[in-house]
Amino acid sequence: MIQDEQPPSPATRERRLRADAARNREAVVSAAREVFAEAGLDAPLEEIARRAGVGIGTLYRRFPCREQLVSAALIDKITAYADAAERALAEPDPWAGFTGFVRRICAMQARDRGLSDLLLITLAPGEQLEHIRARANRSVIALIDKAKAAGRLRSDMVGEDLLLMLIGNSAVAAAAMADAPRALPRFVALMLDAFQPHPGTSLPRPPTTAQMGRVMRRLATAHGCGQPAGGPGAT
Repeated sequence: MIQDEQPPSPATRERRLRADAARNREAVVSAAREVFAEAGLDAPLEEIARRAGVGIGTLYRRFPCREQLVSAALIDKITAYADAAERALAEPDPWAGFTGFVRRICAMQARDRGLSDLLLITLAPGEQLEHIRARANRSVIALIDKAKAAGRLRSDMVGEDLLLMLIGNSAVAAAAMADAPRALPRFVALMLDAFQPHPGTSLPRPPTTAQMGRVMRRLATAHGCGQPAGGPGAT
């Protein structure tokens, strides 16, 4: 007589459930990375779930809010951004370090709409991605100061000017990359020329850090991330 197969033990069932959950999470993160790169951070979550082969309920169980999914999907790319800033800071020639970093980041931004959006917004302070961004920002400010000290960067340039450039680069990439690919490197070259010292010229006062913070939070809200404008944390 053939005996019935014994049902799996509770421990075995738990291991299977954990393995299934891990596979689902990785599938969602991989699909999100792909969809965000194509369509930006406000891409429909339903499309991410479809590509991952899971239901939208499964996606929300793994990532209750869009910010968490963005952070998980793009943490490798923001790490690459931070690493690029640190390598640029280590470059012996301050101007070569600065210009190489700017060209690299603008090219990364143009190839990936998700990263392009991410560089212009801020997520919740507790997200690991924001800790890496803070590390990158410290390197970028040090890189700017180093180029200024060498006399290669105009003395009235501030970190907010680089953020303004990334906003412009994002717009040029979205508008012209498909039909006029030479537009983007020309825009970057024009901006790098403008960043150099030009005797006898001065700039209008820059936007403050607080003002650009509000811009980044507003853009985050437009992409479905962060607090609504005027909500907690707004200044």
